[in-house]
Amino acid sequence: MPKIKTSRAAAKRFNVTAGGKIKIKKSHARHILTKKTRKRKRKLRESSYLAASDVRAVKRLIPYK
Repeated sequence: MPKIKTSRAAAKRFNVTAGGKIKIKKSHARHILTKKTRKRKRKLRESSYLAASDVRAVKRLIPYK
């Protein structure tokens, strides 16, 4: 069985925790920040976890991470 190639794009975006959850950074925090409230920008700094329905697909993209 050959080795599976890791999707480099996915490897840069997702991290797998010790418990097997996939950690992600929230979107919409890069530009056009003047119209966003302080509270909203502060919440965007926090990391979150991938929805359970998407975990299987992402784990296929990053098999060794």
